[in-house]
Amino acid sequence: HAQKTAADKAAEKVANKKANRQKRQVIFKRAEQYVKEYRQIERSEVRLRRQAKQTGNFFVPAQPKLAFVIRTKGINKIAPKPRKVLQLLRLLQINNGVFIRLTYATTQMLQIITPYAAWGTPNLKTVKELIYKRGYGKVNKQRIPISDNRVIEETLGKYGIICVEDLVHEIYTVGPNFKVANNFLWPFKLSNPTGGWATRKFRHFIEGGDVGNREDKINALVRRMN
Repeated sequence: HAQKTAADKAAEKVANKKANRQKRQVIFKRAEQYVKEYRQIERSEVRLRRQAKQTGNFFVPAQPKLAFVIRTKGINKIAPKPRKVLQLLRLLQINNGVFIRLTYATTQMLQIITPYAAWGTPNLKTVKELIYKRGYGKVNKQRIPISDNRVIEETLGKYGIICVEDLVHEIYTVGPNFKVANNFLWPFKLSNPTGGWATRKFRHFIEGGDVGNREDKINALVRRMN
């Protein structure tokens, strides 16, 4: 009987190894596909810019669909409405960061929390760095580090998201399963930025402060906080 279990175990091990190898091949193929897709997006934008320049027109990029929001203020002396919005966005502590899909409703919410948060449009590098370096998943209401693709597959496998690259792709392109993928990600806990905040931190970014919309300048801030 003991021998049989040993044989079973050996067979199981071989089967697992085979399954893992196949999974790795699928993940590798997907990653290659994503790289192609990202490159295409980049190239088409460059092409459109050049065309506009040649014809003497202005190139207006598409409205961003994704934003990364960082809470810049602690918990004291916040009016009830902004406090509620910060709770809804899961920004419960200072230096917490979350991805959000930009819609009319979320834009209105961002207007309400302008004095207490900084946000902008993250690029692919920022999305990758945040998830790879500070990514934690919500598994059974617990904060679990994303150190293994299994963590992702167990929760998001049914949505076709089985590895970190899938997760990055879903967030960056704001895919059809963005909501579940984003909900799976625990709010990012960032550090204070190296070199510190602006001297008058609570002024708007365009007035030399740190709060409010800073569009693509959010990437530099995340680098300093990650």
